[in-house]
Amino acid sequence: MKIIGNTIFITGGGSGIGRGLAEALHKLGNKVIISGRRKGHLDATTAANPGMQSVELDIEDPANIASVTSKLIQDYPKLNVLINNAGIMEVDDASGHVSEELLTSTVTTNIMGPIRVTSALIEHLKQQEDATVVYNTSILAFVPLALTAVYSATKAALHSYVLSQRYMLKKSSVRVIEIAPPWVQTDLLNSNEEPRAMPLADFIRETIEALSVDTDEALVKSVLSLRSNPGPNEGIVVNRFNDMMLQPQA
Repeated sequence: MKIIGNTIFITGGGSGIGRGLAEALHKLGNKVIISGRRKGHLDATTAANPGMQSVELDIEDPANIASVTSKLIQDYPKLNVLINNAGIMEVDDASGHVSEELLTSTVTTNIMGPIRVTSALIEHLKQQEDATVVYNTSILAFVPLALTAVYSATKAALHSYVLSQRYMLKKSSVRVIEIAPPWVQTDLLNSNEEPRAMPLADFIRETIEALSVDTDEALVKSVLSLRSNPGPNEGIVVNRFNDMMLQPQA
């Protein structure tokens, strides 16, 4: 991916990985526009990064997506990079009842949201000389965490969509890239101070390095073995991973 000279739209850019990517790309000289539902987070991020812009966006609302993306194209005709980062993660229980609210919200935000945003912008992106669509999935797309079964399933579904879209756009000017983060110190599951999670600054640094080379998957080193897991015996690693994650902490 071309790492400088872009006009970049990032969903969920007011906190966590989205904010980290936005700030790193902004510092490289790109024009960055962030979006999210929490205006306070957006305002704090843009205030800390003069020149960065923001728009409020409800990723669960198709009408809002349509209006916001239409205005984006009008206001930023050179928009050539979309980073689908917005997502939610909640603990569920696949062995019992899964609430309708959790299911609907997670699927709508994590799968339908990025597909809708990309669909709304794709014809504009195809008109750009050099364009990129980035999806932030998760290493849990390949090795699911049983405590967040719905979240893990949405990320696996999004990975599948990425493969199809990349194939369909292979003769266009649009590159499709997937980021599959490990556990990172963010607000998700209140992990900001979780010692087992990767520090956000380290994750952003490695990810920007990975994005700067010719790649379909911008992966940090710590996820490579888990990314290679899917196959006939993938359940072995999945079981070991969940046994490790569910062990009580000393």
